[in-house]
Amino acid sequence: MMIKKLLIANRGEIAVRIIKTCRRLGIRTVAVYSEADRNALHVQMADRACLLGPPEASASYLCADKIVAIAEKMGADAIHPGYGFLAESEDLITHCEEKGIVFVGPSRSAIASMGSKIEAKAIAERAGVPVIPGYHGGDQTVSVLKTEAEKVGFPLLIKASAGGGGKGMRRVDAAADFEHALVLAKQEAVSAFGDDSVLLEKLILSPRHIEVQLAADKHGNIIHLLERECSIQRNHQKVIEEAPAAFLSDAQKNDLYDFSVQLGKAIAYDSLGTIECMLDDQTGELYFLEMNTRLQVEHPVTEEITGLDLVELQLRIAAGEPLPITQDQVHATGWAIEARLNAEDPAQGYLPEVGQIIRYREPIAEGVRIDSGVQSGSVISPFYDPMIAKVITYGETRAVARQRLSTALGDFGLIGVGNNRRFLQDILDQPRFLTEPLTTNYLADVFPGGWDRLVDNTDLTALAAAVFQVMRLEEVTSGEHLSPWQSLGAWRLSAQAGEVGITSLLLVDETDHVHTIKLSGYGGCYIWHQESKTTTCHAAFTHQNELMIEVDGGGRRYEVSAEQGRILLLSDGDSWQLTPLSQEQAVAREQEAGLSGGTDIVAAMPGRITAIEKVPGDSVAEGEKVVLMEAMKLLHTLVAPVSGTIKGVYCEVGENVDAGALLVEIEADD
Repeated sequence: MMIKKLLIANRGEIAVRIIKTCRRLGIRTVAVYSEADRNALHVQMADRACLLGPPEASASYLCADKIVAIAEKMGADAIHPGYGFLAESEDLITHCEEKGIVFVGPSRSAIASMGSKIEAKAIAERAGVPVIPGYHGGDQTVSVLKTEAEKVGFPLLIKASAGGGGKGMRRVDAAADFEHALVLAKQEAVSAFGDDSVLLEKLILSPRHIEVQLAADKHGNIIHLLERECSIQRNHQKVIEEAPAAFLSDAQKNDLYDFSVQLGKAIAYDSLGTIECMLDDQTGELYFLEMNTRLQVEHPVTEEITGLDLVELQLRIAAGEPLPITQDQVHATGWAIEARLNAEDPAQGYLPEVGQIIRYREPIAEGVRIDSGVQSGSVISPFYDPMIAKVITYGETRAVARQRLSTALGDFGLIGVGNNRRFLQDILDQPRFLTEPLTTNYLADVFPGGWDRLVDNTDLTALAAAVFQVMRLEEVTSGEHLSPWQSLGAWRLSAQAGEVGITSLLLVDETDHVHTIKLSGYGGCYIWHQESKTTTCHAAFTHQNELMIEVDGGGRRYEVSAEQGRILLLSDGDSWQLTPLSQEQAVAREQEAGLSGGTDIVAAMPGRITAIEKVPGDSVAEGEKVVLMEAMKLLHTLVAPVSGTIKGVYCEVGENVDAGALLVEIEADD
C-alpha cells in the first residue's frame, strides 16, 4: 500500500521532523494539538490540524480513542506516534486495527514483549543476551523488594519496569534509604506510565551507555544501523548523544551488533527500534538494558553518518515495503553529535523553566542541523518536556563535529526562557571530552560540586541596556532621526554634543537585582559614573537593533530591543532581560523585600501537588521535606528553607498550582 495521508499523534520537534519528511515524499499530514499548543509550529506546518482537548496530556495526547477518531474523520491512512506519549501503546494499536488504520511502528507482540523491562530481560536471557545482575521478579511487595535489594547489594538502581527517560529511577546507596527511594520511584512510575512495577539492578560504577539502532521489515529482514553513545546524562536523561561511539574496539562493536540483531530476531521485530546496552568501562563487559520499540530522540546522529532518513524508513516499512538496503550497505561516514537544548536551569538541579520565547534564531552554518518545534512567540509550558531544540552537527572527524556544535550553541539566539545552552558548551569544551571514554559519571566528574554558570559582567550588560534606553529617548525628545546608522555612519563618535546633567537609570535583571546606572553625555558619547571612578563609553547602532558599546577601549556588540516593557539583549549567545524601574517602583520593591524573610515554600513553577508531609503546628528542620510536586513529568521535593514551625499550608494534594504560589508558610525559629 501507499500512505497518502498521515496523522501525527505527537507534538513539538518530532511532529515537525515527521512533517518535513512527509512533505518530501508527497504525503499529506494531519496534526493534533492540545489547547496549550493551539499556536504551535507543528500545527502551523501540517496540512490539517485538529484540537484534541485540554493541555494535560492525559486529556489530549494520551487519548488513543480521540486520536483514531480524528484520523478516521480526516481520512488518514496511517498514524505515526513519534516518541513518548502513545509511541509504545498497545491501546493505540487496538484502535488502529479496529478502524483499518496503519500504525507506524512495530507489531503488538513486539511492543508487549519489550514493554516491561522485567519481561524484556527474561527474553534477553533466553536469547543468550547478557543482562545486569538484579531482581526482575513479579512480586512487588515492599518486603520482597527490600530482601532482594539486600541480595543485589548497594549501591543499586530502582527502575520503573514500564518506561524510561529517567522517570521512576532512583539510585540507592544504603539500605536505610531504600524504602523512601522506592516510594518516590513508584509514585513517579505510576504517574508517568500508569504502572508502579519496578526492578532492581546492580549499579555499575563506571558505565557507558551505548545503543544500537535496528531496522527490520515485515518480510523477516533485520539489520543494524550502527551504534550511538549516550553516556552523558543528567538525572538519568540523555544530554549529549553521538554516532559512532568513540573508544570502542571492533570486537566490542561486533558483540553489540550481534546481541542486538539476535534479540530483534527473537521477538520477530518489524520496524525501527533501539537496543540500549551498558558497557562496564572497568571490566569491558556488555549488558542489555532495554529495548525502545520506537524512534529515538537521538535518531538524527544516525541519519547524519549513514545518509538515511529514518522517518522515511519507518513509513516505507509500515507500508509493507522490504528494507531498501542490506547489512553490507550500511557504513559510517564522519561523525555526528547532538545536544538537547532544554528550558531548564542546570545550576539549580535542572529545574525546568517555563515562559514565552521572545526571540528565537537558529544558527546557520556548514554541518549544522536544528530539529525544533518552536519559534519566536512559542510558549514553553509546564505540561510537557522542556525541550527547545536539538542541535546536531556533522564533521569529518569527532573533533570537527564537537567544535561545530560548541560554536553553533554559542550562535543560537534565544531570549525569553532560561536554558542550558552555556552548560552544554561547558560539557563539550572539557579537554577530556575528546581524550577519554565517556561514562554516565561524566558530569559528576567534570563538575564535582555541580555546574555553576560563570556570569559575565552584569554591570556592563546593564550599562548597554541603559545606553540603549537613553539613545532611544534622545531620538524621541529631539524630534529628529538621530539613529547613528542613519545620520552618523561610523560607529565611533566624538564628544562634541553638549553634555547634560547626570541621569540615573534603574534596571532590574532576571535575578531580581537592581542596577543603578548613572550617565552623563549625549549623542553616543557618555560618561559612566561609578562609585569610585568615571569611565568613558562610546555607543552606536551599527545596524537596526544592533548596538556597539565601547568601554575602556574594549567593544562588545549587543542585539537589543524593547518588548513588553523589558529591554532584551543578546550577545555571543547569552541573553538578558532587564526591566526599567522608576524611583517609586524601586522604593516599593525594597519595602516588599523587607517584609519577606524568605522563610516560606513557594512553587518555582506550575505543577500538581502530590504529597504534603506537614500540617500547621508541626516543627520542621531546615532542609526537611515538606511538599512533593509533580512538574514537567518529574517529582520535585520542596524542602523547608529554615527551621521553625509550620504556620499555614495553602495547598492540597492533587491541586494544580501556579508558579509563585505560596504553598507553606513557616515561622522561623529565633
